[in-house]
Amino acid sequence: MKGVLKLGSVSGIKIEVHWTFTLLLFWVAFLEIQQGSNLNRILLNEALIIVLFLCVILHELGHALTARRFGIKTKNIMLLPIGGVATLEKMPEKPTQELLVALAGPAVNIFIAFILFLVVPVRSYFNFDSIVLEELLYEPTLQNFLFYLFIANVMLVVFNLIPAFPMDGGRVLRALLSFKIGRVEATNIAASIGQGLAFIFLILGLFFNPFLILIALFIFFGAYGENQMVRQGALLKGYLVKDATLTNITKLRPDTSLEEVIAILLAGTEKDFVVLEKDNILGIVTQKDIIKHAKTPALLVGEIMQKTFQTVDASMEIFKVLEIIGKGKKSFFPVVENDKLVGAIDMTNISEFILLKTSSTKV
Repeated sequence: MKGVLKLGSVSGIKIEVHWTFTLLLFWVAFLEIQQGSNLNRILLNEALIIVLFLCVILHELGHALTARRFGIKTKNIMLLPIGGVATLEKMPEKPTQELLVALAGPAVNIFIAFILFLVVPVRSYFNFDSIVLEELLYEPTLQNFLFYLFIANVMLVVFNLIPAFPMDGGRVLRALLSFKIGRVEATNIAASIGQGLAFIFLILGLFFNPFLILIALFIFFGAYGENQMVRQGALLKGYLVKDATLTNITKLRPDTSLEEVIAILLAGTEKDFVVLEKDNILGIVTQKDIIKHAKTPALLVGEIMQKTFQTVDASMEIFKVLEIIGKGKKSFFPVVENDKLVGAIDMTNISEFILLKTSSTKV
């Protein structure tokens, strides 16, 4: 992904920060300057943001490392202005496992807050009246810094445990509901609450803080995407790759010219192709490959084809192909049966298959 700074890795999990994170730092500095804060105050708030996001990384590692216990890998942890996102290959479908993974993140923040509670005289801050407390907290001291960090971690726990997708609380709610009503309906309930919360945040953002609008969009589309994904997965249960395989495909030879492939591309609806020689699959050629080399039509397919590819068996369940697509960048796969090519499958055809099954279910 462009505009991403790689910070390193922990236990093989890449830690990355998106360039938009810097906008948050500028925004905080801008607000402090507007309020007439001095340099020390500005630096304190900037440092607080950075350290708080280190806590967010630990929060996401809590999810990732717990998921690893159940055989689920994490691609990366991405820091965004609105928080962190751990990209798990998938969420555990067993309610108990999902419950543990969802609670692992907030548990990390509870632990951090507990340690800070032991270090900082938190109770003493609540013995002052509001005016004295405001003056006390304005001082850029280490104790105030740690107190702010304590409050921030408590707020992270409270916010994340709101029972709505895509927050951890939404996953906790789904896991608990799944014990009784099933994963699909449980997801629908948690997603509906999430979208309702997004609407509230949108209204508050319009009147009070524009930053809430970003959070509202993140919650709304996160809840919608999760709901759709679970529904599609349930719909595809029991269907095999052969049920959605493209069988009428054009098979290219390694000595086919790119000019011929471009003609085939323009004449029909196929975008990606399998390269064969004596019934042996040598590679694939995608639309992206064709466009990349379009200026040199004299090239042969054997020179531009991707030799690293993955085949899928016709007897594989379709939802497993979606998992493969989610794990990598490939979205086109030759389909084999008894080690012989019988067709191909791609994301477009799977989407059409889902659409047709959804329509037939409604009838």
